[in-house]
Amino acid sequence: MLKKKIGSGILSALLGISLITGGTYAYFSDQETTNNTFAAGTLDLSVNPTQIIQVDEIKPGDSFIRDFELVNNGSLDIGQVLLETSYTVTDAQGDNTDDFGKHIQVEFLYNMDRFDEVIYETTLAELSDLQPEVINEMIFEEILDGKGLPTGDSNDLIVKFTFVDNGEDQNQFQGDALDLTWTFHALQKDGEQR
Repeated sequence: MLKKKIGSGILSALLGISLITGGTYAYFSDQETTNNTFAAGTLDLSVNPTQIIQVDEIKPGDSFIRDFELVNNGSLDIGQVLLETSYTVTDAQGDNTDDFGKHIQVEFLYNMDRFDEVIYETTLAELSDLQPEVINEMIFEEILDGKGLPTGDSNDLIVKFTFVDNGEDQNQFQGDALDLTWTFHALQKDGEQR
């Protein structure tokens, strides 16, 4: 008899559990699926021409004005343009006691109509020591009117290079060559709530 009561109790418990579990699926339900997409934009800064300057047979006192175009070919507005400067000097005679880059003056000018208006003036040596963010603040924010470079826009950058005649003996630079590399970096504008 005890076995019957235990068996009957277990059977009742199992039936109760099955009713509880079965009952959890007895309510109304509905579901909808949404399809969502996140597509990232692109930053694409181009410089035209890619070779800004190539001159030879220069002497102290020579200067060269070159202009090139910064173009935003991407789908996102460019917030900042950063410039890194590096150069190497080939010492033809092996007698340099000074850095040739200290004798190449660089002037960033406003535009073709206002050559006499200098935005910023420095030497290649000093420019190579500046942080790109500082260059952006001192040069590109001024050139781009603090607005950056919107998608599809372009802006001219005019640069004047001068082999400075310092009135002293500069014979150590005869035959030397300086290879300049400018690397431009485009940074997006700050993200926004959309």
